[in-house]
This record gives sequence, C-alpha cells and structure tokens, in this order.
Amino acid sequence: MMADSQQSHGPGKGVINIGQRLVTTLVSMVETRVRLAVVELEEEKANLIQMLLMTGLTMLFTAFGLMSLMVLIIWAVDAQYRLMVIGITTCVLFVLALFFGLWTLRKSRKSTLLHHTRKELSSDRQMLEDRHP
Repeated sequence: MMADSQQSHGPGKGVINIGQRLVTTLVSMVETRVRLAVVELEEEKANLIQMLLMTGLTMLFTAFGLMSLMVLIIWAVDAQYRLMVIGITTCVLFVLALFFGLWTLRKSRKSTLLHHTRKELSSDRQMLEDRHP
C-alpha cells in the first residue's frame, strides 16, 4: 500500500505529467494543422473549379471569334453592312476571350496551395528551434 502511494506522488509522476502535457500539446497542434490544411484544400478546390469554368469560357469565346473571323473573310466581298456586323461580332468575341484569358491567368498566379498551413508549420518549427539551441 505504501509503494502505491509513493508511485502516484513520487518523482516519476512529474515526468509522466510533463509527457502527457507534451503529447496533448502535440496532438492539438497536429489537429489544428490538419483542420487548416482541409480548409485550404477546400478553398483551392473552389478556385480550381472557377479557373476551369473561366478557361472553358475563354475557349468558347475564342472558338466563336475564330468562326466569326472565317465568316468575315468569306463574306469580305459581299455587302458592306454585313461585313461591319461580322467585324463587330468578331471584335467583341475576341475581346471577351482576351478578358477571360487574362482573368484566368491572374487567378492562377494568385493560387498558392496550402499557404497558411505551410506558414503555420514554419512558425512551429521556428518555435521548436528557438526552444532547443
């Protein structure tokens, strides 16, 4: 009975408590980082879907622009009013294609996969390095 009471209050108890706190802290840190990674992955998925839609629109407007350009070339010898209408249509479609293409490019350059997670892991590593010289 005496040995049991000494084991629960002895010098080993402090080491066990420190170990338990360390494990608890590490588990909570890992949990936080995993949650952050999940949130960032969901955000990147939404960005990827948006970029795919914008790329599709860019390709669609480019295709219509090229078709209009072909019609413009074919009908270049016909009446001047039709030529003007097809020219305006071609210009509008090319401007739309250029707009969506540049928008997609800008959006893709802003995308950084797991930026916040990497930043937090870097700060965790820095804190651990500072504690252990």
